[in-house]
Amino acid sequence: EREAAEQPWEMVMDKKHFKLWRRPIEGSHLYQYRVFGTYTDVTPRQFFNVQLDTEYRKKWDSLVIKLDVIERDLATGSEVIHWVTHFPYPMYSRDYVYVRRYHVDKENNTMVLVSRAVEHPSVPEDPEYVRVRTYESQMVIRPHKTFDENGFDYLLTYSDNPQTVFPRYCLSWMVSSGMPDFLEKLHAATLKAKRMEMEVRDYLAAK
Repeated sequence: EREAAEQPWEMVMDKKHFKLWRRPIEGSHLYQYRVFGTYTDVTPRQFFNVQLDTEYRKKWDSLVIKLDVIERDLATGSEVIHWVTHFPYPMYSRDYVYVRRYHVDKENNTMVLVSRAVEHPSVPEDPEYVRVRTYESQMVIRPHKTFDENGFDYLLTYSDNPQTVFPRYCLSWMVSSGMPDFLEKLHAATLKAKRMEMEVRDYLAAK
């Protein structure tokens, strides 16, 4: 069975450090997004670790209501995470249960972080939040030199169904403005950790 021809990517934002595209997902009112970005003032390892460090994120991401690791597979390093986040007024907060896996490929000089929504028996739905059941994200980080020298490119591909009754253009605005904001905050948090030489858990060494 041949796949339907994929929709072309449409550019939504073009900034110096940051480009954002989207394309419609067949048979839905949703988009898939793709971000290409470059940072030159932090190392790939720092950026990767800050993304993975859930405890630190509670400090720098003011939208987080709850962020807990529910289960951890020591053999593979994959984790199931319960994340509750504020959404813009007047919407209810959203909660996500997702599994995330990461892989550091020293030979090809890349780091990959993949997350997708899952069900988990220990996190039933809570009437206070809207459970997001469709969520996928993949980030690939390519160092300009090494994992421990400043400078890298990243490519982030994601889709998310936040289950709002809002029309598509409204939803699209939310997702496309939310992600750049998040990435800027992530970058700022990485810079701060670097400046303060904070002890962010090293996920590369952990495996």
